[in-house]
Amino acid sequence: MEYQQLLGPLVEISEAAGSAILEIYNTCGDIEVQSKGDDSPLTRADLAAHHLIVDRLAALTPELPILSEESGEIPAEQRAGWTRYWLVDPLDGTKEFINRNGEFTVNIALIDQGAPVLGVVHVPVKGTTYTGVKGAGATCRDASGGLQPIQVRPLSPRLQSSQPVVVVGSRRHGADALDACIEKIRAEVGEVELTSMGSSLKICLVAAGEADLYPRLAPTCEWDTAAAQAVLEAAGGQVTDIHHQPLRYNQKAELLNPFFYCIGDPGFGWAAVLGAPEAD
Repeated sequence: MEYQQLLGPLVEISEAAGSAILEIYNTCGDIEVQSKGDDSPLTRADLAAHHLIVDRLAALTPELPILSEESGEIPAEQRAGWTRYWLVDPLDGTKEFINRNGEFTVNIALIDQGAPVLGVVHVPVKGTTYTGVKGAGATCRDASGGLQPIQVRPLSPRLQSSQPVVVVGSRRHGADALDACIEKIRAEVGEVELTSMGSSLKICLVAAGEADLYPRLAPTCEWDTAAAQAVLEAAGGQVTDIHHQPLRYNQKAELLNPFFYCIGDPGFGWAAVLGAPEAD
């Protein structure tokens, strides 16, 4: 399968989903919210984006299965037979959407043999779209259609000029673990600057060379990360679990990710700085 040929249609699908989300986002009054079985929020925008994406992906590649956050449970036994499939978060950052701070995204990834090989992350409020294709690089498209290649930045020159390590973190999850991680980096490397935001935008900041590390030391699901991981890896970065092994998909019954690190400069000695996790 030629991944590059799928990129244009995938961008169009993500932007159409973003427009459907904005129709609800820009309405007056409070956004109606339901609770899912795990107490996470669900809105009409999540469902509108889900149906649009699933319908259009099914038309684009009818031979490929689709796993969306809003698809409901697909048995692990069924998923185990998938070698290639779409992994979708129709609205990543629903709490940010509800709070109307703009920090939410549409995430669509193609998974091949457990690895994300094609990803699109669309930011509806900004009209920005990040893309990554394995072997073909990463880009950022702005609202006017301007397209720029993006890549991660080397860390050593920044340290040599006494610039801080820029760490990006979640607005809402894992604060204590993140603080401990930052203290470890500060002790081993030097000054740290923390930027907090929601959704997969955090990974895209690393991909675009605007941050150096995103440690995620709190729960996420596979659809939260796959598209942005494809972007980051196409931009020259790396996503690993806390044992410093590549983050992979559909390898187990549950769809929770392990804790992980999004690394901008794989050549820097992050494994030595971050260390190995304590034994269980």
